[in-house]
Amino acid sequence: MRAFINLCFLCALSVFQMSLTSAQTTDPVAVKVSDPLGSSPLTAAMGKDDRYRIGFQDTLEVQVFRHPELTQRVSVNTNGTISLFRLNVPIVAVCKTEQELKKDVEDAYRKDYLKNPEVNVVAVEQRSRAFAVMGAVEKPAQYMVNRRVRLLELLALAGGPSKDAGSRISVARLGSTSDCKLGEAPEQQGDVKEVLNYRLSDVLQAKENLVMRPGDIVVMMDADVVYVYGNVNKQGRIDIKEPITLTQALASAEGLKSASDRGKIKVLRQKPGSMDREEFTYNLDDITKRKVPDPFLEPNDVIAVNTDKTKEIFQTIGRSLTNGLPSLFLRVPTP
Repeated sequence: MRAFINLCFLCALSVFQMSLTSAQTTDPVAVKVSDPLGSSPLTAAMGKDDRYRIGFQDTLEVQVFRHPELTQRVSVNTNGTISLFRLNVPIVAVCKTEQELKKDVEDAYRKDYLKNPEVNVVAVEQRSRAFAVMGAVEKPAQYMVNRRVRLLELLALAGGPSKDAGSRISVARLGSTSDCKLGEAPEQQGDVKEVLNYRLSDVLQAKENLVMRPGDIVVMMDADVVYVYGNVNKQGRIDIKEPITLTQALASAEGLKSASDRGKIKVLRQKPGSMDREEFTYNLDDITKRKVPDPFLEPNDVIAVNTDKTKEIFQTIGRSLTNGLPSLFLRVPTP
């Protein structure tokens, strides 16, 4: 079943990627994330790493003071460099901070063209640190975050889980165009490198709080369902947002009807990568007496409750006799 869910997940990702490609003319959501730790020692130790580093898809504004003819807006080339006016050799830009690139540009102009250059570099379009959030969230979108961000923080930016959210959240790693491989073209996006799965409750409690990588796609899964039919008081689907056991599902179906076969409760489960189903049989009395564990269900399980034919016959006879008693009393002659 897990393989089948992952297959469906990958198909959904393919559709989502095509929609992103067709929507490239729309600016993604740019988010400035403040540091929740303030000026803590941990923040100070990580300060250098938290500075934005230029990526392959970024657009830079290079300003040369007192020389407006040299000021220009450039995009980072596929090999990680930028080409500037009056400079014969491209300058490596990728993986550098704005301040580091500023110094390199000043050195290049000082060597070949200007005496005392003063340069300012601004990454005006930081398109190499894109994160997408889709599925059952309040604000699904593509987000640009110019610093390190964790899964819980990114989920909060998307407004958190919606009312249709289930218990699972997945992260697809597609590779990033901001990887620091100098002199090399960025790896191609589109192929899923790995899929990471988490329980939503663990993420919300920060028990699992993944450090996100540029290019990651977060998918908040809809609520899972199981189905109950047969000799129960309420047949149909049951939405599950947390792990659920067999007895809990039967309780959600308002219990068993009379004459149910408690010794042969069946659970039908689809085999991974197949349309066939495997069948499991449980004795409800053994579960309630704790002789065997109460089994946890998986998404799309089907619970079938059969009728015990022997019990049904005796109950039918009992009802017939009970229904016949009033007429029997009417026929008894009075003295």
